[in-house]
Amino acid sequence: MTSEPHPRRRRPREQRGEGGRRLHSAGSAIVVSLLALLVGVLLNAPGIRKSAHIQPEGWKRDLALALTGPLEDVSHALLLDRPREGLKAALGRSDDDEIDTAVALPEEPPATTPNQPAAPPPRTKFTRERPLRLWIAGDSLVVVPGESILRAVASNRSVEAVGGIDGRIASGLERPDIFNWFTHIRKVMRKEKPHAVVLMFGGNDDHGFMTGLPEGVEIGSFGSSSWTAEYRRRVAGIMDTVSRSAFLVWIGLPITRDGEQTRRYDTINAIVAAAAARRPGRVAYLDTYFFFAGANGSYAQYISDDSGKLVKMRAEDGVHFERPAGDLIADKVLALLGKRFELASSRTR
Repeated sequence: MTSEPHPRRRRPREQRGEGGRRLHSAGSAIVVSLLALLVGVLLNAPGIRKSAHIQPEGWKRDLALALTGPLEDVSHALLLDRPREGLKAALGRSDDDEIDTAVALPEEPPATTPNQPAAPPPRTKFTRERPLRLWIAGDSLVVVPGESILRAVASNRSVEAVGGIDGRIASGLERPDIFNWFTHIRKVMRKEKPHAVVLMFGGNDDHGFMTGLPEGVEIGSFGSSSWTAEYRRRVAGIMDTVSRSAFLVWIGLPITRDGEQTRRYDTINAIVAAAAARRPGRVAYLDTYFFFAGANGSYAQYISDDSGKLVKMRAEDGVHFERPAGDLIADKVLALLGKRFELASSRTR
């Protein structure tokens, strides 16, 4: 009896799509996608690490730092961060991924108690041939008043705005890792050489977390003696950096809808006002608190103008300004500048 030969097994035919292209399984596509994602993460690890670092204090930031730290180490070890570095350098943005927390400040001069108030310096005259160079900067709260200031001086050729409005969202003096104002202000003062500077900070500084602390220095909660001492040092340093070569107007923080936030802003305002008072003739502090308070002294979104008409002054978030509020602040700022400079010499372009 002869056995029949086993039929030869045939290799499964490869599936191909239109045009003869080989079709891959869903599993293969997932693997390729995950590998591409991993390579992309490693290529961009420095930027991802910085994004984690500048998050608000809390468990999310701690977790993000714990996860991105090893990724950055692997990326650097495999030289996968080099393409990003090369591209940044080619675009002139080599410092984008660096986390600059240096708080380099001039030494604060010793306090003096003159027997008589110092005489105000003579008003400096500016003309269209030699215009006053004005720089406006700060956190997001400075944007609307800054726009109003620029509109008010737009027709005066004796004033030249430099840098537009340098308003940085979510920035402040507590977190130079988010944006380093200490470094930036020094650079602008050297490059632009403004005669007058308008600053507004503190809107994002009502927390108990600071970066860029001196070695060995720790701070307590917001408003504690250690927090106050460090914030006072930073405010004073900014004032001295600017007022060495320019007159500074520092806009104070306004009353807000949130009572606790307002109390924190009061703490910041007290520090700034005291620092400005130590620098007469060089720094002027503009207290905005009662500009936007109602009849009973509490927060008001609408304020009556000179004609008795209610005007919306504050944005829906209860913190930022509407244009009429910006115009009011601008008038007060220009009045302070007018005491220091003669700005009325040229009204038309």
